[in-house]
Amino acid sequence: MTVSTPSDQPRSGSILHAGCGNDPLPDWLSHFREVRLDIDPRCGPDVVASMTDMGEIGSFDAAYCSHALEHLTPPDVDRALAEFRRILKPGGALVVIVPDLEDVRPTEDVVYVSPVGPITGLDMYYGLRAALDEYPHMAHRSGFIAATLAKALGSAGFERTAAQRLPNYNLLGTGAAP
Repeated sequence: MTVSTPSDQPRSGSILHAGCGNDPLPDWLSHFREVRLDIDPRCGPDVVASMTDMGEIGSFDAAYCSHALEHLTPPDVDRALAEFRRILKPGGALVVIVPDLEDVRPTEDVVYVSPVGPITGLDMYYGLRAALDEYPHMAHRSGFIAATLAKALGSAGFERTAAQRLPNYNLLGTGAAP
């Protein structure tokens, strides 16, 4: 994936990989020193905590959250974004990737095929239904389009916010901590 980010974002230092699951940090962020945070200890994160209450984990030059924010309720999305702003150093960058629901209908129709198999509109709205019995915290409780993601970032106090549509029904949101 090619991602364009503002030229004033940090290019080194520490990055919080929030909601990391078992996923590695993408190559385009590998120059950062990564600290992994997840609510599920089975993922082996450095910090076991919720994005809505990270505790005293220090401050970071950047935070990255991919396909985790949608698992929170709308009020908890606001709390998580406030937590990201709190743990970022002034001018620190937030990078968020969430499903793009702009052109998706909640149906059984396959929208795309992922490494875990076919993904339907219902999966994008509510979470991968085949996995929800074992991982109920993976249910989707919020949804975004570019306008709502940008608004959430701005409402949380981030500066220079942007949201752009990416391939495969992804949205990229960015913002800088004041």
